[in-house]
Amino acid sequence: MINNENILLFDGFCNLCSRLVHFIIKRGKKAKFLFVSLQSESGQSLLKKFGLPTDNFDSVVYIKSDKYFLKSSAILHILKELGGIWKLFFIFIIVPNFIRDFIYKIIAKSRYKIFGRHNSCIY
Repeated sequence: MINNENILLFDGFCNLCSRLVHFIIKRGKKAKFLFVSLQSESGQSLLKKFGLPTDNFDSVVYIKSDKYFLKSSAILHILKELGGIWKLFFIFIIVPNFIRDFIYKIIAKSRYKIFGRHNSCIY
């Protein structure tokens, strides 16, 4: 089992998700993240551990210690962890979850059409 405080589970086929991973790697020098594809054996194991669906890849999952965050909350907590100017975006946590996640779902639904996808998991 993976042992790390900051784990990001992402859709390994999604170009947008891959860009998110590269964005975090480039800017997260101090923050230590472990990146795991949702489709991988480790990703599936982590989803099961937290009682999350193992066949729905429409959400980024951010695991911090023994807590997990989904969708817009995951993104905001990741930006907070990056520090610097990025942590200022955490102010949007005050926007009700259903509003933030509504916007997240619109992007998630059309991400393959807009950003494309890989034929196989690149990680």
